[in-house]
Amino acid sequence: MTSARRHRDWTVGELLDWTRGRFAAAGIETPRLDAELLLAEAAGMSRVDLYVHRDTLVDEPARRRFRELVQRRLRREPVAYILGRKEFHALSLALAVDARVLVPRPETELLVDWVLEDSPDDPERPRRALDVGTGSGAIALAVARARPGWQVVGIDPSPQALAVARSNAERLDLPVTFAQGRAADLPAVTEAYGPFDVLVANLPYLTTDELRDAAPELSFEPIVALDAGPDGLAVFDELCGALARLPAPPAAVYLEIGATQAEPVTQRLLRADYRSVELRRDLAGHPRLLRAREPSSGDGSAGNSPVAAPVA
Repeated sequence: MTSARRHRDWTVGELLDWTRGRFAAAGIETPRLDAELLLAEAAGMSRVDLYVHRDTLVDEPARRRFRELVQRRLRREPVAYILGRKEFHALSLALAVDARVLVPRPETELLVDWVLEDSPDDPERPRRALDVGTGSGAIALAVARARPGWQVVGIDPSPQALAVARSNAERLDLPVTFAQGRAADLPAVTEAYGPFDVLVANLPYLTTDELRDAAPELSFEPIVALDAGPDGLAVFDELCGALARLPAPPAAVYLEIGATQAEPVTQRLLRADYRSVELRRDLAGHPRLLRAREPSSGDGSAGNSPVAAPVA
């Protein structure tokens, strides 16, 4: 086989192996997975097909498309943006995503798991849930899919993000209400739609310095959904201040937080009169998930001592 001929004819396996090595050399964290996802997209195959047909030649149009996708990934554009979609949670929600919204992360799936674990499906007891900083609508849509009797509302300060969330809700046929608003607007949102039983939020939590030193992929994502100021706590201050002003605060608040923010966010929630705060670890073992319950203004427990539970 001549060099020119060899260069033209690539099998599925050869393309995967070469691309995996190129991605690894570029410092991409998941080189095999990314190569598989992009080749499957370019060739119109499933990832299973890639393994079954490793020795199959890939035609020139598919190779050309694959090269374009690989070049975008080498510029560190997130795979989800390249594909235009991201599957979220075990519920298999196929979310459309682009640069107007964050790419949903596994930690956020764990946050949804905690909400559902605490609230078994009970048609006789529908609840109201609020997703603050909804972005693509991932949390709100997952809760609505798993708990069809609930009233679910998602708010975000970005009209562009809300357009993505509404489009996802329409395509998935899930009855979630989306409205413009930020954490500080919680009293007005509650007056319009609540009171809420459950509040869930994946708020901005990166410090400005952390964002500057973060992985190149983050430069493609909306900075307003990432940058939380010099200490990373600006939006948590907004949220906890708003919670303290509510006459009937949510009985349970679930937050995704930064790996070093457990103590300061816990203290803010205790000052907002939540009596019990518990932490859970993410897949890497960091305390990244937080649940606050028993608001004193909501259940008459003001005489009890606040409790910050150990990390689970």
